[in-house]
Amino acid sequence: ADCRYTCHQECRSLIQLDCRRPGPCQGQLSPESTLLPPCSQNATQTVEEEKPEPPTVQEIKQRIEKYNAKVTNCLLMKLNDDGTYTGFIKVHLKLRRPVTVPAGIRPQSIYDALKEVNLADMTDKRTSFYLPLDAIKQLHISSTTTVSEVIQGLLKKFMVVDNPQKFALFKEMRKDGQVLFQKLPLTEYPLYLRLLAGPDTDVLSFVLKENETGEVEWDAFSIPELQNFLMILDKEEKDKIQQVHRKYERFKQRLQQTLKEARGKPG
Repeated sequence: ADCRYTCHQECRSLIQLDCRRPGPCQGQLSPESTLLPPCSQNATQTVEEEKPEPPTVQEIKQRIEKYNAKVTNCLLMKLNDDGTYTGFIKVHLKLRRPVTVPAGIRPQSIYDALKEVNLADMTDKRTSFYLPLDAIKQLHISSTTTVSEVIQGLLKKFMVVDNPQKFALFKEMRKDGQVLFQKLPLTEYPLYLRLLAGPDTDVLSFVLKENETGEVEWDAFSIPELQNFLMILDKEEKDKIQQVHRKYERFKQRLQQTLKEARGKPG
């Protein structure tokens, strides 16, 4: 009530308050408590926002059977004996800024994948380039795979050495003719969301984008990354200048041609 302490829902179990200041909450906090004094209005609202009970194995089985009945390809979900399940998700890459990858590295082979060889560790040279906006990556994941692990897995497959915190996974939904994006928390389970929504990607799809937190945190980039950004921006600027020059050069030629044809004509 006095300090108005707040934290994320998933951080509650990590917080312990030792409030010694006299106030309406004095005496209601114990070492086991987190930030939930009943006299705090904000904290009470946090307590009420409890997550729903996880589905039972039988409910999961029924959902998987319903899901697989709608699948038109071979990308089925499979229930394991321990109650977990596996399946496929597709992630659209919509990155507007360049990514950093190792320079001069050969493509990953099946041998590298099986041996979990990290080609990015084989060289210190780096280069930056833009990933295609229409790139789609299909991942086979488990029901215990989190958003954080999906992001790290995508970066590893494309050999991107940027900090995973620079990226975020969004769910894309279409409603009333509008496209809506919602950023997923790192602890969310994408396969469970896929199971609830069904296999139709028009209902729900996943998108990897930059982790927009307002202003760009340039301190998070290394000096070579910043230098690469400057080189890319310089090239884009020169290309744009050339486009403008060519555009008005064509206008100039047309105008001169029109004036030439108009000479000697009355009016």
